[in-house]
Amino acid sequence: MSVTAMFVNLPVTDLERAKAFYTAVGFTIDPRFSDHNAACVVVEDGHSYVMIQTREFFQTMTELSIGDPAVHPTAATAVFLESREAVDAAVAAGVAAGGSEPGPPADHGFMYQRPLADPDGNVVDLGWMDPAAIEQGPEVLASQQV
Repeated sequence: MSVTAMFVNLPVTDLERAKAFYTAVGFTIDPRFSDHNAACVVVEDGHSYVMIQTREFFQTMTELSIGDPAVHPTAATAVFLESREAVDAAVAAGVAAGGSEPGPPADHGFMYQRPLADPDGNVVDLGWMDPAAIEQGPEVLASQQV
């Protein structure tokens, strides 16, 4: 199997507010796959996307009830950035754009993550990982730390 792209679909109550939030964090909107029902948030061009969809449109894809992600999270999405500073800047921009930080940062030395909730409560963990951990595996780096 060869994965060519990944799409995470999230229901939102206000599409324009959600678009403003995700662009403030540093992502872009692909207008080719956006309309009054949904917007395609480009996480990594050509590979990773978040489709923010009005709750009504999202509901057409399932017969199950849509819950409130601020109360009952149903997914955990993590996006890793190029540096700790980029993570901090993106979280600050997201909070300024109406989001919130639902928990403290997690600093494991080789990996740093901060949770960021969009205005609807959908959480995206923004993180950074030491390139050596990606190459060698986190266990190697953790064993080298005192």
